[in-house]
Amino acid sequence: MPVSLDRLGYAHSLLERHSAERSGPTPRLADTPDASLLLFCGDVPVLRVTEAGATCLLSSRDAERAGAPSPELFLGRVGGRPAFAGALPADAAAFYREDPAYRVIDARAVAVEGAVPAPEMGVLATAKSLLGWHARHGFCANCGNATTLSCGGYRRDCGSCGTEHFPRTDPVVIMLITHGERCLLGRQARFLPGVYSCLAGFLEPGETIEDAVRRETFEEAGVRVGAVRYHFSQPWPFPSSLMIGCEGEADGDALVLDRTELEDARWFTRDEVRQMLARTHPDGLMTPPPMAIANALVRTFAEG
Repeated sequence: MPVSLDRLGYAHSLLERHSAERSGPTPRLADTPDASLLLFCGDVPVLRVTEAGATCLLSSRDAERAGAPSPELFLGRVGGRPAFAGALPADAAAFYREDPAYRVIDARAVAVEGAVPAPEMGVLATAKSLLGWHARHGFCANCGNATTLSCGGYRRDCGSCGTEHFPRTDPVVIMLITHGERCLLGRQARFLPGVYSCLAGFLEPGETIEDAVRRETFEEAGVRVGAVRYHFSQPWPFPSSLMIGCEGEADGDALVLDRTELEDARWFTRDEVRQMLARTHPDGLMTPPPMAIANALVRTFAEG
């Protein structure tokens, strides 16, 4: 039976993407009172408390107390209604933290807690990634002049040299390496104590997914990898990556660790992995939480 991905953060989305609607004049928040708004103070989302928990799909009225969002992006539609993303200054969060009707928490915490329904998480990821891109790409990389928002926010145009700039997504391979009945997991110094995860790394220009899995595994752990297969993926809006989950078969089990990348790495049996997932390992070792793609990859191994 395939591993359930219901708790995988940002991987499910209500967003209906309408590229055709971006080619001409796009809807405006002020003209669509029934629209949904994903509102950020700096890079932190504002949630509205509901009976079931919270939602990141706000209305234009929720933004009125702190002023008009800028920029205002047209994402597409949610439930047939226009959906927008908007940013306020980081200090605007004070207007919402004082009101029990709202929550202002980091986007990672939203996923870890499951603070909003899973299908909203993908919309949140799109909004966060796009707003972050606009915040960092106000000037043309070709000529240095200021650019303007276009296509509802899915493009920026340079009026000086005519260059069109599009949001980028950075592909990252994250891989569970197996050797017989064991899998390879490692940890970085920044991880929480006891947490072991899959190895991962960015794809380089002109590189296939399979070769990136092999290169990163050899660079970090000194292990040669043969067959590689794809499992599933996860948007990761920090700032805008796509985690490509793979499994690779190791040709051997000798480890030569790059200590600048890894604090430790070791081979784990299926029984050990099951204990880590259940948080019952005798040494207190554990995997990342269920919202992380590494957790789903490890579960595929644990369940055989």
